[in-house]
Order: sequence, then C-alpha cells, then structure tokens
Amino acid sequence: MSRARQRAAARANIRKAAAAARRNRTIAHLPKSVRSALGRQGAKVARAKRGGRSRPRR
Repeated sequence: MSRARQRAAARANIRKAAAAARRNRTIAHLPKSVRSALGRQGAKVARAKRGGRSRPRR
C-alpha cells in the first residue's frame, strides 16, 4: 500500500499530465486506433464506476 504522500504526489502528477495533454492536444495527434482504444478503456472504467459488470451474465 502506498503512503499518503506518495498518493498525493501521484494525484498531482496526474493533474499536471492532464493539463499538459489539454494544452498540447496530445490525444488529437495520436493514431486513430489508439484514440479509439482510449475511448473504449474510458467507457469501461465509467461502466465499472457505475457498478456495471465487466462481463454480461449468462
């Protein structure tokens, strides 16, 4: 388990990276396949946060 200072540093790094990506439009310059993969991954995380299952029930 990481310590509180380490988690705080990680959160700050994520905020900095997100700000840089918005500023530089990094995602817009990526290949289409990578962009769509990022979108799929984001949708998967959003679904999991809403309490959805990763696989449908049989």
